[in-house]
Amino acid sequence: MTTLSPHHQDFYSWTRQQSTLLKQHQFSELDIMRLAEEVEDMGNHVYRQLTSRLEVLLMHLLKWQFQPALQSKNWRLTIAEQRRRIVKLLRKNPSLTTEFVETLADAYEDARHSAMLETGLELENFPEVCPYCLEDVLNQEFYPATK
Repeated sequence: MTTLSPHHQDFYSWTRQQSTLLKQHQFSELDIMRLAEEVEDMGNHVYRQLTSRLEVLLMHLLKWQFQPALQSKNWRLTIAEQRRRIVKLLRKNPSLTTEFVETLADAYEDARHSAMLETGLELENFPEVCPYCLEDVLNQEFYPATK
């Protein structure tokens, strides 16, 4: 029978214990490898959050551009909300800006597929490469011209 590590038995308790050990400078007692993995995962979570928010934003910009007859207040609110949250995320994590171009390209690929599924339009209707520059993506006043 395998015994679960404290990390897997009660994650919350494990984090409290690790925090206490750090504060008390009891470094030899720390679960260093798992602690390092958790710290790395925290950073990855922030990156995934940025990518996810960009995907939602880009999908709505595509829907706005390619389905003008269906434009709604809801779409406008979603676009504004994602922009605000992305700007806040970048302000709190400025190092993410160095990866923003690559993140935008990755998010656009997923946004394009999501837009296809949501609109019922063929994938070929949407540009293969993101048609929006970084400044426009984050500009609260920007809405793409309709097709």
